[in-house]
Amino acid sequence: MKNYITGIDHPAIACEDSVKLTDWYCRVLGYEIMAQTHNNTFIIKAADGTYIEMMPKDGSERQQRNVCTPGMSHLALRVSDLEKAIEELDRAGVKWMGDVTGAVGGGKLRSFYDPEGNMLQIVFRG
Repeated sequence: MKNYITGIDHPAIACEDSVKLTDWYCRVLGYEIMAQTHNNTFIIKAADGTYIEMMPKDGSERQQRNVCTPGMSHLALRVSDLEKAIEELDRAGVKWMGDVTGAVGGGKLRSFYDPEGNMLQIVFRG
């Protein structure tokens, strides 16, 4: 085992509009901006101290994906109250991928899309 790896610092999302998507993550999901560069790359922070990097995409077109498409699949966000999180996300108008299901390893989850079509999950491990 390699003990110099201590965890994940951040996933990164290449955005159609990094300013708008960063604003949505802050308003809807409760993140806060920790840093911003001159080209609108952001580091945003969740209440538990974890980070996401939001950066402008290159000229490539978005590839079609589903949960099991090879490569990075989705971003799972831990919540303290699944029903409350669902209610708040309903009010924000998110597009759900399906109903609540069991989470691998225990707990429950529900999957949805952010405004740019990135797959997210809310997970309650209780």
